[in-house]
Amino acid sequence: MNRRDFLQGSLPLWAIVSGPKGPPYKRSPAFGGPKGPPDIRSPYNPSPVGRTFRSAAGPDTFVAEAERLKPSLTRTVHTPAAVVEPVSDAGAFLRWRMNKTAPPEAIESRLFKPGESVILDFGTHLTGNFGISLRGEGRGIDAPARLKFTFGEVPGEVAEPLDPYKGWLSRAWLQDEVINVDVLPATLQLPRRYAFRYVKIEVVATSPNYAVRMADAKTTALTSGSGPVQPLTASTPESLRRIDAVSVLTLRECMQTVFEDGPKRDRRLWIGDLRLQALTNYVTIRNSDLVKRCLLLFAGLPREDGLVPACVFEDPTPLRGHEYIMDYAALYAAAVVDYAKASNDWDTAVALWPTVKRQMEILTKYVSTDGVFADPGGWWIFIDWSDPLERTAAMHGVLLYSLRYALTLAQRVGASESGEYSRLIEKMTAGGHRAFYDASQQLFVSGSKRQVSWATQAWMALSGVASPAEAARALRAVKGIETAVRPGAPYLYHYVADAMIQCGMQSEALELIEWYWGGMVKAGADTFWEVYDPKNPTLSPYGNVLTNSYCHAWSCTPSYLLRLSPERR
Repeated sequence: MNRRDFLQGSLPLWAIVSGPKGPPYKRSPAFGGPKGPPDIRSPYNPSPVGRTFRSAAGPDTFVAEAERLKPSLTRTVHTPAAVVEPVSDAGAFLRWRMNKTAPPEAIESRLFKPGESVILDFGTHLTGNFGISLRGEGRGIDAPARLKFTFGEVPGEVAEPLDPYKGWLSRAWLQDEVINVDVLPATLQLPRRYAFRYVKIEVVATSPNYAVRMADAKTTALTSGSGPVQPLTASTPESLRRIDAVSVLTLRECMQTVFEDGPKRDRRLWIGDLRLQALTNYVTIRNSDLVKRCLLLFAGLPREDGLVPACVFEDPTPLRGHEYIMDYAALYAAAVVDYAKASNDWDTAVALWPTVKRQMEILTKYVSTDGVFADPGGWWIFIDWSDPLERTAAMHGVLLYSLRYALTLAQRVGASESGEYSRLIEKMTAGGHRAFYDASQQLFVSGSKRQVSWATQAWMALSGVASPAEAARALRAVKGIETAVRPGAPYLYHYVADAMIQCGMQSEALELIEWYWGGMVKAGADTFWEVYDPKNPTLSPYGNVLTNSYCHAWSCTPSYLLRLSPERR
């Protein structure tokens, strides 16, 4: 069965796995896969999206076209589901649970004095604007009402004090506001957009002569990802349906006027997140225009030497970020070809060919004459949120993987670089195997200390350095090695699962999805989180778990993985 037939509904990933259900996912095996990137052609075969470009289109044209594609957001009004209170619970993964104490309309019968508060639960994650009606009751409204609003994606954000704050990201990312209302009654519309399920409202101060009554709390949720979703098959197990639903909601919440990495923090467009969001979008919501807008923004805002930035800001006008990430720049080629195949809009991909080519020109300079990537130092190579990870082998894999996509586009364009890319792919495949394969362990290693990691096995598989058999052995073996460096975030777990599927390990990929993303669902996730370690609920790359994003773009891919064909070519 090819991928096209698969996506049209024949067999989902879970249905490929035959035999009795295995035990919970454990550390055990290793990775591998066939050479070359997957074919992500859409089964819906939509017509080309938007205008086409001349091949000579430049950065200014790209930004102008991206702005033309800026979407209008769908607005949906939501009201609270309940009044709740947080309860400290050592058995809860994030240390808190919420108890329902009253229906939402109960707040209208209560007068709030200074020092009193209420927490409203909207029942699901929302990204949008919050409003509430207020009035004062008493002898006279002879002073402003000062209120504090705290918004939380998870209970801890409204249950724990936000200060003193000790994280290294800006304190301003924590979602709290103090508002003075000079005249009551008033209908208050908070000006900022928030990402939350819970809102805590505290009356900080009034005069002694009155108290505050609240009513009509509501949130206008915003997304450019509205509309129906291509469903899983009717026989899909309920546990996978729940994972799929959380994945789709994660994607919808991050689909604003660009694909944001997280609607709470940091609300930017990043290449790594975009690539995974776009793949998921192609098989669910299918908003190709938004992908096109994002690709054009990167092409229109390069560094002076042509390197694409790792991230882009939209406001007040499109602006490139100051971060440059080697693996993200490489993956731009994959994102462009993914888009062309999914949307059938090869005209845009051809127009973006000079940008793709420039990334390859810059990055392949770090490949030695024997076909091995050498880290030059001074670059941010991401791969995963993991301090101990040695990244050389994984970066070799990412660059080779992306070069295969660039070759696809070069051949489409008829560019002379096709021959050069083909020769380099052959050299990097052989060189990578020679440099990174440890035959005694039947694993791939990285760095002078010959580190074994999940990242290395995954990218050796996806890039085609490993043969399918080698990849499968390595992916199975690495899970059983206690000292192997494990993934630190859903971003890398996606590529691990992807590699498993590519080399025929459908049952192991499904176990991984159920164990990892299903673990977040069991822990209470409405949307999937930026980081998740089942053994460490307070893990944060930023020094404070409350700064973590609990709706994060790179975590949305189970919906894509569950719809993958086992045949990648």
